[in-house]
Amino acid sequence: MARETRIATGPRATVLGSGGDTARLRALLQARRGSPWRAVLSFGIAGGLDPALRPGDVVVATAILDGARRWPADLRVAKRLAGLLLGGGLPTSLGDIAGVDAPLMGSDEKAALWNDLGTEAADMESHVAAEFAAAERLPYAAIRVICDPAERALPPLVATALRPDGAVNLLGIFRSLAGNPAQLAALPGLARDASKAFRSLRRCGNLLRVGRGLPDLGELVGDVA
Repeated sequence: MARETRIATGPRATVLGSGGDTARLRALLQARRGSPWRAVLSFGIAGGLDPALRPGDVVVATAILDGARRWPADLRVAKRLAGLLLGGGLPTSLGDIAGVDAPLMGSDEKAALWNDLGTEAADMESHVAAEFAAAERLPYAAIRVICDPAERALPPLVATALRPDGAVNLLGIFRSLAGNPAQLAALPGLARDASKAFRSLRRCGNLLRVGRGLPDLGELVGDVA
């Protein structure tokens, strides 16, 4: 989303946002094959699958799972990232993350994925970034902050809430609300979750200096590149 992009933007980072469109992200990455990048980082919010995780909790990926495919993250980098976040006071855990091509709208969908894969969280970008990193032989890490917890069902308007650039699609939201006004009841809870998630995400960005190239991890990333 546009807020994720703003948090990650900086002079030593190339930031790509897809508005939750996996096909668009694949195209953006393919257009940059062969770029002189040192590493790939998937950074943003996610849906919680582990019932113990709350909005604002951070998951640093040990691997990304996409169906039968599995892309391992570099564990040395993951542990270093998690240590920095924990040291900064953020509730952080290491675990696998599921990549999905569409939002998980219901709590039953989240529970099914948790039971099938045991992944901590799910998002719509990490598997695409991991696939690209593997093809380019680049170190990979993913940092995802829980927004909607496992028990939270999302209203239908979420499916049309973003424009391709990640900005809010107000027209899509209003049209969805006009067709189903009962969705209004879910918005205060979603807003509270999102506020906690983005506060935590911004703290992650500041602690790790994401937009400035993760200089604290420069030597480590160089070792595994």
